[in-house]
Amino acid sequence: MARKKNKISGWKAFLYMTGAMILIAAGVYGYIKYKAYHVHFVRYSAFGIDIPVNYNIHGIDVSHHQDVIDWGEVKSMNIEEMRLGFAFIKATEGLVNVDRMFKRNWFKAREEGMTRGAYHFFLATKSGKKQADNFIAQVNLEPGDLPPVLDVEQLYGVKPKDLRVRVKDWLTTIEAYYKVKPIIYTNVDFYDHYLGEEFDAYPLWVAHYLQPQKPRIKRVWTFWQHSETGRVNGIGNRVDFNVFNGDSLAFQQLLLQ
Repeated sequence: MARKKNKISGWKAFLYMTGAMILIAAGVYGYIKYKAYHVHFVRYSAFGIDIPVNYNIHGIDVSHHQDVIDWGEVKSMNIEEMRLGFAFIKATEGLVNVDRMFKRNWFKAREEGMTRGAYHFFLATKSGKKQADNFIAQVNLEPGDLPPVLDVEQLYGVKPKDLRVRVKDWLTTIEAYYKVKPIIYTNVDFYDHYLGEEFDAYPLWVAHYLQPQKPRIKRVWTFWQHSETGRVNGIGNRVDFNVFNGDSLAFQQLLLQ
């Protein structure tokens, strides 16, 4: 006669699953707490890159790729009288994804007095409006914050005209909700080939590396991402560096009122 297998009741299975989830959550929380404490000791003698001259306002952009950040160290770093004045923080991606470090970065940057901005990584294959809804659901902008940013840099096989429609949908939805014109982030070639004059009315944050003084683009730009290999106290990994194209008054006027 075949031996009967013991069956776990649905209630016991639920308890086992719940317990496992609690253990996993505790492990993740413990890891983040451990990293948050130890990252404090990451310090550098320099930013590790050539800094463009003739710009007074410098900043960085971060995401989960930088792991846990000590924002107090970021804010206080001072190399030859140069400090970091702003940070763009990844918030969302596509229809539902939220950067796993966004909430912590968003709160801690504000707590340390760092001017902050949030950006959405755009998937050209998805609805622009629904992606905007994802961003809106996660990002509460306050006076003193930078305008919201759309990071668009890949076609993913989508026709350029369809990309432009979806990008426009994101931008108009965001502008209607936050009552401020969003910023477009992309690289020089992508802007010239796939966006162009149709989006010239929007502030541009342009990526262009290995240039000593300014990005190679004809239109007016607001921010320039000039390096992706910088070093910053309180951050263990390499960091993107940016400059603002203007003085302190122009920067203040850009912020949400």
